Amino acid sequence: MSLTAKAKTQRNRELAAIHVLASKRLHLDRDTYVALLQRVGNVRSSADLDQRGRAQVLDELRRLAGEGQQQMRNAVNLPDAPQNVRDEIAGMVSKVGALLAEAGKSWNYAHGTAQRMFKVHRVEWLRADQLHKLVAALSYAQKRQRKTKGE
Repeated sequence: MSLTAKAKTQRNRELAAIHVLASKRLHLDRDTYVALLQRVGNVRSSADLDQRGRAQVLDELRRLAGEGQQQMRNAVNLPDAPQNVRDEIAGMVSKVGALLAEAGKSWNYAHGTAQRMFKVHRVEWLRADQLHKLVAALSYAQKRQRKTKGE
């Protein structure tokens, strides 16, 4: 097999792995998938990625899927709570959980807010700066709720 044939085969394997991880493992919809490609590889299609870009996207997808890493902390053991939380955002995810518990809301409320604010389906997939904005939004909602209750 020539070098170009080997390179093409490797490229096809990497693209297939990207698609399998994104669609089958993480169940990303098209918009979320394109946003991930844009954020990590600065492209809108995986076909436009070079070898380095494919490696970066694969690393990010594996990180999100929790593959090849030590077991990540579970934030809270509630239905639909984030299950694989990166260590760098675990504290903020716990803060989100505390705000939700105080407001009497479920994790689906936080996931829906993340979807509306950032077009990201799960809280644990947010970047740190987005997570800070989500905490601020939940804090403001909590203050409004207290004000209407007359506390």
